[in-house]
Amino acid sequence: MAVESRTAGASGAVSVRVFSRPEQTFPTLTPAEIARMRRFGEIRTFKHGECLFETGKPGRGMFVVLSGHVAITERDGLGHVTPVVDQGPGQFIAESGQLSGRVALVDGHAEGDVETLLIPPDKLRALLVAEADLGERIMRALILRRVNLIQGGVGGPVLIGPSDSTGVARLQSFLTRNGFPHHLLDPERDRDAADLIARYSPAPSDWPLAVIADGTVLRNPSEGELARALGMIGPRGDKTYDVAIVGCGPAGLATAVYAASEGLSVAVLDTRAFGGQAGASARIENYLGFPTGISGQALAGRAFTQAQKFGADIMIPMSVKSLDCSRNDGAFALTLDCGTPLRSRSVVIASGARYRRPDIENLDRFEGRGVWYWASPVEARLCAQQEVALVGAGNSAGQAAVFLSGHARKVTMIIRGGGLGASMSRYLIERIEATPNIELIFNAEVVALEGGEQASLERIRWKSRLSPELFTSEVRNLFLFVGADPATGWLDGCGVSVDRGGFVLTGMGDGVSAGRPAGSLETSVPGVFAVGDVRSGSVKRVGGAIGEGAQVVAALHGFLGDAAKPVL
Repeated sequence: MAVESRTAGASGAVSVRVFSRPEQTFPTLTPAEIARMRRFGEIRTFKHGECLFETGKPGRGMFVVLSGHVAITERDGLGHVTPVVDQGPGQFIAESGQLSGRVALVDGHAEGDVETLLIPPDKLRALLVAEADLGERIMRALILRRVNLIQGGVGGPVLIGPSDSTGVARLQSFLTRNGFPHHLLDPERDRDAADLIARYSPAPSDWPLAVIADGTVLRNPSEGELARALGMIGPRGDKTYDVAIVGCGPAGLATAVYAASEGLSVAVLDTRAFGGQAGASARIENYLGFPTGISGQALAGRAFTQAQKFGADIMIPMSVKSLDCSRNDGAFALTLDCGTPLRSRSVVIASGARYRRPDIENLDRFEGRGVWYWASPVEARLCAQQEVALVGAGNSAGQAAVFLSGHARKVTMIIRGGGLGASMSRYLIERIEATPNIELIFNAEVVALEGGEQASLERIRWKSRLSPELFTSEVRNLFLFVGADPATGWLDGCGVSVDRGGFVLTGMGDGVSAGRPAGSLETSVPGVFAVGDVRSGSVKRVGGAIGEGAQVVAALHGFLGDAAKPVL
């Protein structure tokens, strides 16, 4: 079996890339294993040329091929149909998105007459849990397939624009953070991209163009517009959930995994991507169980897939505008940015914190055009062999500086205080001190940014806090890691108490309405809980957030159990 993906280059030639770990990515099931799976699905047959699934349309679940062959192809919206892989008897067709019935990223057509066992998403999740050994093999394959699609740029939109464009970086970062495959074409080097540019004649404000598999072309879309066009946000009906979790960072993901695995119906909402601020960390080296370290994206990605395995509905990007705690019909109501309400019997606030915007002249002009609040491989590519500046003195700043030092010619850390010892882990301080292209400037702050009216950042102005002298540095990329403010504006008017800094207070309610004492993670409103960085007094560490996410599930069971008791 050919286990490879193909993508067309600028010349129209086809390049071949072999899938990593093919034996685990495309295992062949034994007749006995297929027999164990039959109770979870139903037989479906297809004639030659019939479509089993189509790019951009919700997937039906996992197909197990019983006889015949299925050709998997990529359709990119530019008129190209490229072979990806052929699946035969004993093999199964799906990737991790089918755990929750998300849209297909590739096309599948029958080659000859084909007989399959179709296992829908809910039954697929049941199979993974009920058949542990078999489920482990299937789960590993689903994850590896998604990883290979991402690495090969197979499926997803085609982004067209200059590779150093900040608009391209914005959309690439969004798609990468959400584990959605895509590929980039530069009109200066790719004939197809140049042809599309000639047809649409985009203005500079239209960059980048995003081409969807059905041929739709979006001009410089917002993240929400792109997500809707790709089917990342699907309809959920008028279901009432046991728990709605607002925020998909480590605390929210931990709550989702433990709550869903214990049988609760779970909805998770986030404005941008799974992983939160931790998801943007290049490497976390002091998290228990990972002696060589792990990237925030990898850690969050595993939890994201795990939550889907247990049936959590994850809605990204989706903002919550307000929370109605009146519970007139026994459920809380969350107003979403799409205008429709989501109803839930309990709520967990895990919305974390938003990156703090320091008082710097012209900051708003250059956000996304040279000013960044995270450091991922997308931003690192823009900084290749350049001098960059970074503001901050915490662990996130240290991790970013070390990561960027491997790409930039020089990283200048501008630190407001007189040292790093009070705010950064010792191992990071030692690594920074040992990195020759990282320069530390203490007792200093950035005061202004400069550049063309419609152009990117060109230079920064900074000053010493010990003297009035001003300095200018020619840098085109500035990274800001100066702390964060709680994302709690959506709680205004719902009765949830916050401290003077806006962080949610917990463990202070009397719980009288529920007939029980308030737990340490319950807010002033019974049935509303808070975990992670958004909670007042929490330990601002990934491990602490995950621990609180696990801890709150017992309190959720207690509240839901009491709420379900008949009133005597």
